[in-house]
Amino acid sequence: MIAVSLVKLPHGEGLPLPSYATSQSAGVDLMAAIKDPILLKPLERKLIPTGISLALPEGYEAQIRPRSGLALKHGLTVLNSPGTIDADYRGEIQVILINLGTEDFLIERGLRIAQLILSPISTLCWEEVDHHQDFAHNDRQGGFGSTGLRNIV
Repeated sequence: MIAVSLVKLPHGEGLPLPSYATSQSAGVDLMAAIKDPILLKPLERKLIPTGISLALPEGYEAQIRPRSGLALKHGLTVLNSPGTIDADYRGEIQVILINLGTEDFLIERGLRIAQLILSPISTLCWEEVDHHQDFAHNDRQGGFGSTGLRNIV
């Protein structure tokens, strides 16, 4: 377990802390910390506050991901998924929700709108070269869709 400092903001008062739904859940559920319900029409997006601020340990990030039930049943998803919360960010965690469904969706206070995953990060350093040594043996140059659509049997 990794300790993460959390500040509950005034509009988050009365809501429970983000928690794991089951003992094997990978992420904690984030809730809408809103006073009044928000109607999200099809293809509309809104920034939804969660009422919390975090201080992540150095070397970690938090990822904001959609909840599968909201995606399947209502077409609701996190627009920039996964959203990244850097270790040095101290502002409120907010979620960009978009309604990709065909019907209006009502977001009410306390609705579990997304999940947050804590993840270690790796830092890279560039090693500039003239060419990749294995490039001559690699046919993967075509980019998007270069491997085709059919299964190889």
